Amino acid sequence: MITAAICGAEVTRKDTPYLPYTPQELADEAVRCRQAGATMVHLHVREPDGTPSQRAALFAETVALIKGAGCDIVIQFSTGGAVGMTVEERADALKLQPDMATLTTGSVNFGEDVFVNSPPMIRAILARQRQFGVTPEIECFDSGMVDAAIRLMHDGAIAAPGHFNFVLGMAGGMGASPAHLDFLRTLLPSNATWSVAGIGRHELPLAAHAIQVGGHVRVGLEDNLYLRKGVLAKGSFELVAAVVAMAQQAGRPLATIRQARELLRINVPARAGSSI
Repeated sequence: MITAAICGAEVTRKDTPYLPYTPQELADEAVRCRQAGATMVHLHVREPDGTPSQRAALFAETVALIKGAGCDIVIQFSTGGAVGMTVEERADALKLQPDMATLTTGSVNFGEDVFVNSPPMIRAILARQRQFGVTPEIECFDSGMVDAAIRLMHDGAIAAPGHFNFVLGMAGGMGASPAHLDFLRTLLPSNATWSVAGIGRHELPLAAHAIQVGGHVRVGLEDNLYLRKGVLAKGSFELVAAVVAMAQQAGRPLATIRQARELLRINVPARAGSSI
């Protein structure tokens, strides 16, 4: 499975002119990523001037445009939003019932800021996910977040074994090396699924390692701007295509949408299909 993280909350058009902002731009990029081989899109939204937002209306418009284009990609909302947002802001769009949404299970230094996820905040977001039947993707920036998620499973708050995404290489979080990733894998519940998102120059090397050891991959402009040293990716779709080439070389087949939904334990439509 390949997840395309196409926008994020930190990157701006000062960093890359290829970053999508508007619902139409986000939808167009999601379609391009699906055509390139992605099975899931990780969505943040922006105001027209690029300001990070969690407004449900922007999520709704973006999703309608994706589906209106006949695109069957799995849709995952961010509940991280941007540093400093309240839990209410971060979780409001869950009422739209996306296929999945992120759940970060701990706080982490985030560059010069702190991405705060206290236990009450985590439980509040998780409660909203349960209320609207949204499957969580457990976001882990460090090993303690895996432990926290497993405690929530033991308490019955998260259905085991879960799907984890390891975000590695963020300043303040766990380092981005194959050794770090391999250690995190040893902590997971039996039969859990996992993906990795390497930050910056670590994105594609960690993707290659994940493919070799049986994991899944997240790539996109949220995490990394460059296709190779000094060459900006013209969109997240180019990074998806690079991972597709790695998978083909390694003999790892791409998941279909139905297979991805089954692996992630989210609803499988009675009738699937799209030309995109």
